[in-house]
Amino acid sequence: PRPFAMLASEIWPGQKDGPRPSRAHAFLKVLQDRDVLRRVYTQNIDGLESLAGVSDDQLVECHGHFRSCACTSSSCRRSDAGTWTAAEFASCRDSYLSKKTPHRCPDCGSLAKPTVVFFGEELPRRFQDLIHADMDECDLLLVMGTSLLVNPVASIPEWVGRDVPRLLLNRELVGEFAREEMMDRRWGDEEEYKSSVSGGRDVFLEGDCDQGVEAICKLVG
Repeated sequence: PRPFAMLASEIWPGQKDGPRPSRAHAFLKVLQDRDVLRRVYTQNIDGLESLAGVSDDQLVECHGHFRSCACTSSSCRRSDAGTWTAAEFASCRDSYLSKKTPHRCPDCGSLAKPTVVFFGEELPRRFQDLIHADMDECDLLLVMGTSLLVNPVASIPEWVGRDVPRLLLNRELVGEFAREEMMDRRWGDEEEYKSSVSGGRDVFLEGDCDQGVEAICKLVG
């Protein structure tokens, strides 16, 4: 518990000297404001999408976040983050940020932690509640800054419809995109890959995500 407490004190979102949203995060907010963003699925626990202004309704933080806490004992009612008051959450946050020590559940005394997903734990129910309908309604998939190694999120590009365009903004080809026959175009290259497998739907914009969203913004004016 103590090593996690030390780590949490360093990465807890919103701290004065902590990380801030990038241009790529701001781009998601722009898409939301223009009413063309259905959902953001993120594996990051840094909360930067939320800090950038993406609404809770349009955000699925697949590996959790630091905006609530819960008891680690499944038999305790406080294992439901909704049972914690704002003051109790503030006390938990203070334990990690100021004291750099794990917090204890006020009911059973077990360890309490931010609602981030540890290895082997189930994803938040919100993921299962939304993913099927979102994949059915998706008409363009943006994949940004990822290794596409951790499932089930890594499988999302495979779940959209076969005719849905997919744009990868990344430093390298990953996952299904790494198969050359799946790629139709490298942004800026003259050569195009016309694959009957991918149906001419994939585009790879190689490089930093911030640079990628800048290129898109310039293209659309």
